[in-house]
Amino acid sequence: MRRPGERARSDAVSESEQRGTSAAPSRRKDARRNKETLLDAAAAVFVTSGVDAPVRDIAARAGVGTGTLYRHFPTRADLIIAVYRHQVDACAEAGPALLAEAATPHAALRRWIDLFVDFLVTKHGLAAVLRSDQSGFTALHDYFLDRLVPVCADLLSAAVAAGEIRDDVQALTLLRGVGNLCIGAENDPGYDARRLAAVLVDGLRRTP
Repeated sequence: MRRPGERARSDAVSESEQRGTSAAPSRRKDARRNKETLLDAAAAVFVTSGVDAPVRDIAARAGVGTGTLYRHFPTRADLIIAVYRHQVDACAEAGPALLAEAATPHAALRRWIDLFVDFLVTKHGLAAVLRSDQSGFTALHDYFLDRLVPVCADLLSAAVAAGEIRDDVQALTLLRGVGNLCIGAENDPGYDARRLAAVLVDGLRRTP
C-alpha cells in the first residue's frame, strides 16, 4: 500500500520523465538545424574569404555564438572536413530530385553537372588544406567518389534509356573530364567552366 503523497510524487516524476522524453527529439532537431546552418555559413564564407576566415565571421553569418560553433566543430580541420562532406552530400542528393523534376533525363544531367561544377570551382582551397593530412584527404576523396559516381551513373543510365545520349561513357570518366575543365577556373573570373562542361555534356547526345 502506498503512503499518502507517494502516488502524487510518482505521478510528478512520470510527467517530468515524459516531458524530458518529448523534449529530447526537439533538442536534437535544434542541434541538427544549428549544425546545418553553420555548415552553410562556413561554405559561403570559405568561398569569399578562404578556409582561413575568422571563426567569428562564420558564427556571425550563421547567427550563433562562437561557442555553438566550437561545440559542433572543436577544430578548424573538423569544420573544413564537415563542410566538404556537406557539399558532397548536397550535390549527391540533388541528382534524384533533378531527375524527378526535369523535363528530360538529359536536362537533369546538364543541371546536375552545373551543380558539380559549382562545387569544384567554389570550394576555394579545401583540397589544398586537406592534403596536409594525406590520410584524411584520401578518406574524403573516397567519400567523394562513393557519393557522386553512383548519382552520375544513374543520370547517365536514365538518359541512355531515354535514347538521348550514347552509352559508351562511364560516370567516373565524365566526372574526371568535367574536373579537368574546372582546373584554374577559380583564379580566372573570365573562365566559364559551366559553359565548357555544358559543351561536353551536349557532346554525349546520340547522333541521328
